Amino acid sequence: MTMNHTDKQGPTKARRLRELIARRVVMMPGAFNALTAMQIERAGFEAIYVSGASLAAARGLPDIGLLSMAEVASDAKTIANAVAIPALADADTGYGAPLTVMRTVREFERAGLAGIHLEDQRDPKKCGHLSGKSLIPITEMARKIGAAVEARRDPDFLVAARTDARALEGLEGAVRRARAYARAGADAIFPEALESVEEFRTFAEHLAKEGVKVPLIANMTEFGKTPYLSAREFEDLGYRIILFPVTALRIAARGVEEMLDKLRSLGTQRELLGQMQTREQLHDLLRYEDYEKRDKDWYERYGREPKD
Repeated sequence: MTMNHTDKQGPTKARRLRELIARRVVMMPGAFNALTAMQIERAGFEAIYVSGASLAAARGLPDIGLLSMAEVASDAKTIANAVAIPALADADTGYGAPLTVMRTVREFERAGLAGIHLEDQRDPKKCGHLSGKSLIPITEMARKIGAAVEARRDPDFLVAARTDARALEGLEGAVRRARAYARAGADAIFPEALESVEEFRTFAEHLAKEGVKVPLIANMTEFGKTPYLSAREFEDLGYRIILFPVTALRIAARGVEEMLDKLRSLGTQRELLGQMQTREQLHDLLRYEDYEKRDKDWYERYGREPKD
């Protein structure tokens, strides 16, 4: 009976993530808490994404870099350890200079994440699909990536580099930065907020022509600059990791709004029962019976009073 998801045997979660990416495109829905992560796992997904925007929203904050590294690492740890599948986390700008990035990597690695991505925005950062962003110099970001790669203890821990350059330096600038970040040691490249199928194709083709052979990440967020593409379409364009960062949170938040409207109007939840998980379904998801069995087993083995 398993009641937690540590990697005592077999490949680490970081290794499993790399193996998945090597075989096929990997869809990563965003989890904003441990329960959501467990639902994602149960639905058959092979990896999850810990979205900074979702974590901030779950704490009642906008995605403008207000959460500290300690807060995000703590939330990410709770999420990652609730499931057996690997988790990739949004580590924003690394929370500071290269020495801070070094500590960030070690904290996220210790928390049980399979990898992180770092972005080249200047603090305070913004959601990648909003205007008003600014970027740090390429060399500064390269130093952060170098620090991250050197800091990890597990060589399989994935260090991905996100560039927000499309909005400020055009597609050519995004390609130039991606090339530099790959040279600095990034294991994957994440071009944020590309605006068309042709841009995704061109970005991938330019990197391939220049010998950059790292996996590419696409952010399939809603209501942003990127057109709605399927995972298969992204794979055909050359992308291996597809993020759905806030999809679950948006659906959940809308569902709660509708429930509250009906509850206030009707004064009862009776008409909403068909839209809920039952008590049994929730307990099954939480492995309630496993906990009870283990507690009973401990009582049977250790809890009885010894006979004289």
